[in-house]
Order: sequence, then C-alpha cells, then structure tokens
Amino acid sequence: MTVKTEGGVPASPAGRTFGKGSVRAGTVEQLSRADRAARGKDARAVTPLDSHAEFQPDGSRDPVGLLLSQATSRVPELVPVRHGRMLVSPFTFYRGAALPMAADLATTPASGLRVQLCGDAHLSNFGAFASPERNLVFDVNDFDETLPGPFEWDVKRLAASLAVAGRDNGFPAKARRKIVLAAAEGYRTAMSGFAGQTFLEVWYAHLDIEQAIGEFRSQMKAKRLKAAEKLLAKAHTADSTKALRKLTTVTDGQRRIISDPPMIVPAEEVFSDVQADELYKLIHTVLGKYRRTLQSDRRHLLEQFTLVQVARKVVGVGSVGTRAWVLLMDAMDGVEPLFLQAKEVQPSVLAAYCGRSQYTNQGERVVAGQHLMQAESDIFLGWTRVPGPDKVDRDFYVRQLKDWKFSAPIEAMIPSGMTVYARLCGWALARAHARSGDRIALAAYLGGSDKFDQAIADFAETYADQNERDYAALQAAVKDGRAEATTEI
Repeated sequence: MTVKTEGGVPASPAGRTFGKGSVRAGTVEQLSRADRAARGKDARAVTPLDSHAEFQPDGSRDPVGLLLSQATSRVPELVPVRHGRMLVSPFTFYRGAALPMAADLATTPASGLRVQLCGDAHLSNFGAFASPERNLVFDVNDFDETLPGPFEWDVKRLAASLAVAGRDNGFPAKARRKIVLAAAEGYRTAMSGFAGQTFLEVWYAHLDIEQAIGEFRSQMKAKRLKAAEKLLAKAHTADSTKALRKLTTVTDGQRRIISDPPMIVPAEEVFSDVQADELYKLIHTVLGKYRRTLQSDRRHLLEQFTLVQVARKVVGVGSVGTRAWVLLMDAMDGVEPLFLQAKEVQPSVLAAYCGRSQYTNQGERVVAGQHLMQAESDIFLGWTRVPGPDKVDRDFYVRQLKDWKFSAPIEAMIPSGMTVYARLCGWALARAHARSGDRIALAAYLGGSDKFDQAIADFAETYADQNERDYAALQAAVKDGRAEATTEI
C-alpha cells in the first residue's frame, strides 16, 4: 500500500502494516509516532546507513551526451555560453551538471523515504534573501529541478558540492571531510530536533541569518566577522533600486534597459521582426495570466505598477540557454521601480528517475515545490505559460529579480568558514525536508550515531573524483568539436 506523508509526498511504508490507532483523513494516512519511527528503522534494514557511501559509475554513462541533450530545447546561441561557464572550474561544471548527477543517483541505494527534493541542492543554491517581514533569512533558494524523491539525493548533491568546492579552494582532504561531516551532521541532528516538534513548529521554523551570525560570533575571528557583517549590509542594498542603477539608463527622458548582448538584450532586439506594439500586447496578456496565480493582496500590489520594458537575461550556470526575462516595472510617479524575473522552466532533471510531476505547468511545479520547502517565499512568486513567436508554448515562473538576495562567495571561504556554512546548509535542508516528508521516520532512519555522516563524506569524495573526470570529458568534447563553448569577455 502507498501512503502519503503529512506534506503529501508519496512514500513507501517499507513493508509495514498500519497498526492500531492509525486514522484516515481524506487521502492521507495518519500513523502513530511509533509506527512512523518503526517505518524509518525498517528502511534502515533494507538500505543500511553505510550503503550511502556506495557509488559505482556505469561504464556506459555519457555525461557530455546528457548535457548536449539539454541543448535541443535551449536558445542555440546561448548553449556555448553555458558550456563556457561550466568549464571555468570543476565547481562551475558541477553547478551545471544536475542531470548527469541525477542519472548517477538513480543507480545508488535508495532509502525509500521520499520528500520534496530541491533537485539541485549544491551549496551555491543556498543563501540569504528578504522575508515578507523584511528579515534576512537563510534557506534553499533555487527550485528549478524540484520534485518528490529520495531524501538522500539532496543530501548527496549538497555534500559532493562541498567536496568539489573544497578542492577548488585548495583545502586538504582532512579539512574537506570535516566540512562535509558538518553538513551531514547538521542535517541529521536538525531532523532529530524537528521530529520532536509539532508540525506547526516545524512549519514556522526559519533561520534568521543575522541571528545565526550572532550565535557564531564567539567562534569567528574579528576580521572574518567584519567581512560577514559587510556582506549582510550589502545584501540589504540588493533590491530593485540597485538593479535600476545597474541595468538601465535614461534615453530621451525614458528609462531603458541597457543592451549588452548576449548577456542582456531588450525584447525589441531579440524579436526584431515583430512589431513592438504587437510584442508588448502579448507581454501584457502574459502578465495578466501570471497575476491570477498570486494571492489577492499581492495581485492588488502588483497592479500599482505598469510595465516599462522587457529584456532577455542570461542567468546562472545550469540555467543558461533557457529563456529568462527581466521585466522593468514602475509605479505611477516613475520613481518606484520593480524588477521581476520570468524564468523558463522545463521538466525537472529528476523526472526520468523519480516520475513525472503532478503539475502540467512546470512553472506551477516550481512554485508549489518552493512554497512547500521554503520557510519564506517571494511575495511576487507565481507562474504562467507563454506562447512564443515560434508558436511554442513555454512555462515560466516569476519572482522579484533582486530582494536582498545574496549567496556567500564560495571561492573566498577558508575551511572554518565553509564548515560553519555547511552546517547552516544542512539545517536548512533538513527543515525543508521535514515540511514535506515524514520527519519522524527520517530521524529514526538516520539514528543518533555518525554512521550516516561518515557514509555521506565517503560518497562526497568519490563523487568529486567522478566530477573531475566528467569536467575533463567536457573539455575534451569542446576540443574535438563535439560541444561548443564560448569564453565570456
């Protein structure tokens, strides 16, 4: 029998029957705490904790082929930019290689304990941003690949990213292992804590980054503490006003987005063969559909702004080549900017291995996953479907372009700083999983020892080796002409 956990994510009961006291409420089976803990322990018997160290690459695997398969649905002239960004370092390659890793994770032992996965939980996809209450919170912040799946896939993606980043930064093996262990232990102990809380307590839990830095103040050297506080101060200025100064200029009395191809190109230049009024009529129609996905008060707020201009923007590493648009909007007096970002979203890289999404609109998939995993989400987060000039319908999700958002400068971290950061990431990921999965079963499965942590640390180093081989494979593919890469100037 298949059950659903509290968050509605399907999960296997690991062969247990539901004991006395279980209550059916709608389609969700409510189990006793004892049954849920037993389910977690039963899963450990099927998939031992130390088995998570295992990774045996399939001899037929073709990571470059998987990356090239993603190019067919992307903007052709931007695909070489994506490959160029991936070739900067093994870590940037890792950031863009979510699909090859998903294929690899599908070959590893599975716990059977499912949650809503981020799907791309590397350390650069965690960061700080503004909550609706204007606090700076730390959380997972990228959900393009979100889908239900085995909880350990996110943990392994995070852990391996720490090992890869540690290598890029020149950290010795002992320091890298300590960093990965901090993330795994942070995840495991946080899940144990959440298992003892009520569901509402878990739902309201969040990590205030300024409060967290205060707690670590005694462990940080004065120079590092000052640098962290400087980053936080800078984050408070990362908003639409700053984006306005950076991305626009005034021409003939009108605010216009600066053209800088291929990184940012106004829509009028992208679709030069389409009349501007026809193009913006289509954009207004799309905006109207998007507005309807917002709750009523936020829809009212958005209606106070009018559209000024739209431009295509290259974003991230793995996302390069998918269509991303920035929408410059302003209130009636012309001095209140709002930048929205509409980002194309395709089926998750996990879909071939975890099953298709229940949502037909991939933008809705991302928004639903983000709301389920994230403690605080952007007030303008919504989705839409856009009919393109090429007659192809594409799904998008929409959010603010900048709202105090920042990610830590990974390349500037020292081992102690990355260790603290890894623990924060582990906590945030556990809280996200505790909202959608069975936190009691997960805590029982992970247990109180460090056996899971050690297995994850072993896996991380093994996969970092594989990542280096895959990075070299893309380099070779570019050299022999199988793939094309552009070095940005």
